[in-house]
Amino acid sequence: MREPRFLVDADLARAFSGDRRVVLGQSAARHAAAVLRLKPGVAVRVFDGRGGEYRARLIAAGRGNVQVELVEPFPGIAESPLPVILALGVSRGDRMDLAVQKSVELGVARIVPLWTVRGVVRPEPRKTEERLTRWRRIAEGACEQCGRSVVPGFEPPRSLEEWLDRRPRDGTALRLAGERGRAFAALPAPERPLTLLVGPEGGLDPREAEQADRSGFVAARLGPRVLRTETAAVAAVAAAQLLWGDLGQGGSPAGAGG
Repeated sequence: MREPRFLVDADLARAFSGDRRVVLGQSAARHAAAVLRLKPGVAVRVFDGRGGEYRARLIAAGRGNVQVELVEPFPGIAESPLPVILALGVSRGDRMDLAVQKSVELGVARIVPLWTVRGVVRPEPRKTEERLTRWRRIAEGACEQCGRSVVPGFEPPRSLEEWLDRRPRDGTALRLAGERGRAFAALPAPERPLTLLVGPEGGLDPREAEQADRSGFVAARLGPRVLRTETAAVAAVAAAQLLWGDLGQGGSPAGAGG
C-alpha cells in the first residue's frame, strides 16, 4: 500500500529546518483521522502545492488535531516538460468537475474557466468565488491522488472575448474545431506553453471561433466522433501530453492510483 499524501498549507522547507512538525488542515485532518483512520507512527507524505514534498510520519491523530513529523525530502514526480494551459468553456457542474479533475491528473499547468455565448451555465457574480473554490479543491484532490506536488493555478472566470483580448501571445494556441480542424497527429511540435481552447456544451459561437483564430489559435481536431465538452477537454490534454509531453514514458501501471 502506498503512503497517503496530503496537501498542507505550510512552508515545508522552513518546518524541516525547525522542529519538523506540521499540522494538517481541517479537510486533510478529517480525511486522515476519520476516513483513513490512520494511527500515530504511520508513514505518510505531505506536499505544499508548489513543488515541495516530504516523507513524514503521523505523530498525533486526535479529533481536530492531526500532526506529522517531517522525515526527509521526497523528490516527487517531475512536472510535464509541456506546460498546458486549458481554456475551458464553463459547463454544468459534474461535467466541469470531471474536466478539471482529469486534466489535472494528466498534467495541465493552468486552467482558465471561460463564459461563452453558447454556455449553458451563465455568469453569476455571487457564485463565481464559490465555483472557483470548488474547482481548486477538486484540483488539490487530484494532485493528492496522482502524485503531483504542484497544484495547477486557476484564473478567475471571465468572458472568452475579454480573455482573448488580454492573453499572452507566447507559445502555441490550439482550439478544438471538429472536422474543420487539422488532426492533432499532423500538427508540428508546439512552442511552449501550449494553450488548448475547448468550448462548452454547445461549442463556440462562430464569432468566438473567428475571434480566437484572429488572436493566433489554430483549429485542430481529435478524431471523427463528436465528443462531449468534458471528454474533449480530457482527450485534448491527453493527446498533447502523449505527442509532445511525458504521457506514455512509463510510470505506475493503470489503476495504481486507486
